[in-house]
Amino acid sequence: MNTIAAIATAAVPSAIGVVRVSGPDCFAVCEAVFRAPGSKSFAALEPRKMVLGDVLDAQGRVLDHGLAVRFPAPHSYTGEDCAEFHCHGSPIVLQELLDALFAAGARQARAGEFTRRAFLNGQLDLTEAEAVIDLIEAETAAAARNAAGQLSGSLRRETEGLYQSLLDLSAQFYAVVDYPDEDIEDLGPAEIRRVLTDAEARLSALLATCARGRILKSGVATAIVGRPNAGKSSLLNALAGYDRCLVTNIPGTTRDTVEESVVCGGVRLRLIDTAGIRETEDTVERLGVERSRRAIESAELVIVLIDSGDLHCGPLCDEDQEILALAQKAPHYLIAASKSDLRPAGHCSIIQLPQGAREPEAFLSLSSVAPDGLRLLEETVAEIFPEGEAGAATILTNARQEEAASRARDAVVRAQGSLDAGLTPDAALADVEDALSALGELTGRTVREDLVDRIFARFCVGK
Repeated sequence: MNTIAAIATAAVPSAIGVVRVSGPDCFAVCEAVFRAPGSKSFAALEPRKMVLGDVLDAQGRVLDHGLAVRFPAPHSYTGEDCAEFHCHGSPIVLQELLDALFAAGARQARAGEFTRRAFLNGQLDLTEAEAVIDLIEAETAAAARNAAGQLSGSLRRETEGLYQSLLDLSAQFYAVVDYPDEDIEDLGPAEIRRVLTDAEARLSALLATCARGRILKSGVATAIVGRPNAGKSSLLNALAGYDRCLVTNIPGTTRDTVEESVVCGGVRLRLIDTAGIRETEDTVERLGVERSRRAIESAELVIVLIDSGDLHCGPLCDEDQEILALAQKAPHYLIAASKSDLRPAGHCSIIQLPQGAREPEAFLSLSSVAPDGLRLLEETVAEIFPEGEAGAATILTNARQEEAASRARDAVVRAQGSLDAGLTPDAALADVEDALSALGELTGRTVREDLVDRIFARFCVGK
């Protein structure tokens, strides 16, 4: 295997930049670009201890004064001999150091190659490798905590326990079949059923985490809807923290959907500011209204904005009733009376819902300009999408994991069906083998190379 090197930090000026090296000739390559105090060889530096010295370019000239640290195999990130250089974060300095490493025999690392080598060398399983990119891409504290938990092996430990229990079942059966003269206790249907029942329960519990995993990974698709000038664009701007949308007092300013990702109540919302829903003769605005309707249909959460000045403790107007009817089709919806800062204290804010209408998760007042005007919205979003128990990180966070776990559970259910139908244990054990194969794909024991390529293609160079 070649020795690889890459810049591991962003290609912008910064206080510190990091260059990583890994491979069989790592320390010899690093010897050519680093001069330690007392002319000590790089391979003789104390492992896992930062050493200050001269960083050299390809011609042996001093490029920077920086820190170097070496990680002998197998106690390193990749499982190979590894090293890192921590220099001043000038992109020029880092590139010159990288060129010097290339001149000494290293090659440019491909995207995700350090983590791929860690996987191939048994330092990480596939769920832990995926947690690395999830941690890098985390946009909320909850997502970061979950990724850190998975990187420490929470999902691996759960699936490994399942795998071993099913493997023991299969091994016991085949031992009895292959060695009939040995005194090996045979497995009865009751024992097989016990193991299968436990496996189904654990896999079902794991699959039940998929919804939470999707929220952590991708956020909640959220549509902000209402009549023209209800304050939809002002709300999106307030949540985004900058003027993402044009805001005027002219009805129909927003004629298309506008999207922005924000964090509200610790939850990532993929906000869609929609065109005001109303009947219009304007062709462009009418197209925007149709897009608004489609956005509502695909949203997980709908925030219905009603100008608090339009509330008179009576029935809603026809347009607001139509908007509410659309919003109730979403899994979650709430009603917010906007522009509360413009209304006197005690202003009527009661909404009389149409008969038979589903109650919203909450009815609240908000202001996009007043201090603390969004606090109730943030608290409500956090209640609708709770983070879950602190430290609970056994969550499936992507479609690959969900599909493999689903196939494993389906195989276990089939095995139970075989026993219930009175078939011999060997029929059930064939399905157990399918479950083992699916669990192997989940953790990377038996994963295909093309799938591994696809997973690591998401990584940046240097990781």
